[in-house]
Amino acid sequence: MTDREPPAWLWLRDRLSRLRQPTTPARGNAEPLPIVVRTAVVTDSAAALPSDWVKPFVADGRLAIVPMPVMVGEEIYGEGEDDITETLSLALAAGASVKTSRPSPGQFEQAYLAAHRRGFESIVSLHISGGLSGTADAARLAAQRVSIPVEVVDSRTVGMALGMGVQTALLAAGAGLAASDVKALAEERLAGTKVYFYVPSLEQLRRGGRIGAAASLLGAMLSIKPILAVDDGKIVPLEKVRSAARAIARLEEIVAADVNSRPAGEARLAVHHFGNVDEAEKLASRLTEDCSTCPAVQLSALPAVLAAHAGLGVLAVVVGAGEQATPEDPSAPEYWSPDY
Repeated sequence: MTDREPPAWLWLRDRLSRLRQPTTPARGNAEPLPIVVRTAVVTDSAAALPSDWVKPFVADGRLAIVPMPVMVGEEIYGEGEDDITETLSLALAAGASVKTSRPSPGQFEQAYLAAHRRGFESIVSLHISGGLSGTADAARLAAQRVSIPVEVVDSRTVGMALGMGVQTALLAAGAGLAASDVKALAEERLAGTKVYFYVPSLEQLRRGGRIGAAASLLGAMLSIKPILAVDDGKIVPLEKVRSAARAIARLEEIVAADVNSRPAGEARLAVHHFGNVDEAEKLASRLTEDCSTCPAVQLSALPAVLAAHAGLGVLAVVVGAGEQATPEDPSAPEYWSPDY
């Protein structure tokens, strides 16, 4: 390992060295056997994973992303299957009815059976917080219907906080670990993530049942701009600020304090937005300056299933551990799928 190796891989390699079973050293100049990926990973579209990152994993069956349905008016759209960004933006701006639902157990069952057919021996299935959605329950029902062993994980979080856990699971599975160890590593990564966010209005959160009507009404009357967080799987208030500019500045301060509380170089940031990309880019730029030891801030639109509740103008920041590693990273192990 060199000094240039990404912190995420340093962390993962350390964990793997403690979890991996001892192997017999190769004799002479014999080439080591290729790593066989025996565990597939399944998640839902609330994980907000970058599309370019997931392509190689989805292509060979190592990853399946089950779309979460979003209903705009009477039309139902599948996150990741339909381009609903513009439709959802217009609906939110007009105050039209927008609802979300969990995927059906049948959708998860299909994903699990597909992994089984590809030759995988087990599955780790990681999902949006059970405090915000019944998705993990649907996954558990599906797991009972299939013969392949499935470890279902309620991430207790959302967005790229969940996505970071999924990435860790994929990397651990790619190193040949058993499903129980893949799950343990993912849960360890999930436990180290935090989600902080600002919304211009509490109305969408009220409509979706994520906060009470009294809190929403009080916020509107007093022009309060709340800073919220996801804590133990639920949305909780952090602070109440009287102006949008101050709320965003305070969000930045909270994130910087979190980063500074962690060991230098071990924090990674992601910024989510919906309907306000310019504002998000400026926030990401400032966070890059504030948190100089972090890798480049990842910027992405909030998944529709989350934007439907947060509303237009949301700014969310995820603070996690380590930087993003990719299948092409020269420090990463080679990946082998059972059906190669």
